[in-house]
Amino acid sequence: MFTGIVAGRARVERLADRVGLRSFTLRFGPPGFGAGLEAGASVAVDGVCLTVTALHRGAAGGIGAADFDVMQQSLALTTLGTLREGDAVNVERAAKDGAEIGGHPLSGHVDCLGTVAQIRRPENNHVLRISLPPRFMRYVFAKGYIAVNGCSLTAAEVHRAEGWFEVWLIPETLRLTTFGAKREGDAVNIEIERQTQVFVDTVREAVDERLGPLVPLVEQWLRERGQSLDDVARPAVLPRG
Repeated sequence: MFTGIVAGRARVERLADRVGLRSFTLRFGPPGFGAGLEAGASVAVDGVCLTVTALHRGAAGGIGAADFDVMQQSLALTTLGTLREGDAVNVERAAKDGAEIGGHPLSGHVDCLGTVAQIRRPENNHVLRISLPPRFMRYVFAKGYIAVNGCSLTAAEVHRAEGWFEVWLIPETLRLTTFGAKREGDAVNIEIERQTQVFVDTVREAVDERLGPLVPLVEQWLRERGQSLDDVARPAVLPRG
């Protein structure tokens, strides 16, 4: 499990393609990131849970880099398939028992790719508007959690009809992550908050079961009033400070 609090960036030092998978060597940027890291440990790389296959020591003698194997399916479903040598990625070590969860619990299993649709830069802020496939927008709510490239963020604004949400990034987040280098049109890895997904799916299934043939009429009635079943199923969320 991960918490969505990115420790910093790592850089792709080497890529090697083999049949059915790709091997990465990542050089860690955060000081001490590799301390105690062992083969078999889990690291979130741009939000994708990967397993350490080998370790490399740095000039100071500590663990400065590690190897990871990525299966073809993960390469096809995430941004890892487009990485090149020299690219930077967000990294986070797996959470330890009793660790403070400053973000929200993440599995490291990416649900879909989003696209950076727009970037705005108000004073001391950085706003990313991210578009999602329609079937995933039902799980995104204003003030709710969502993970973007492994970073736990709060959706500040959501426009379900147009298929996008916005996140506001403070300077510290930009310093630690790769978001400052993103451009419009770039793809990002998205992991939906699991409790929200379960809640929404449960409510929708209950509505389908109880109303059956009336569901299209209810959906039309809600659309005429600027709402949807997803709005009705909205879970209670607490804003993050």
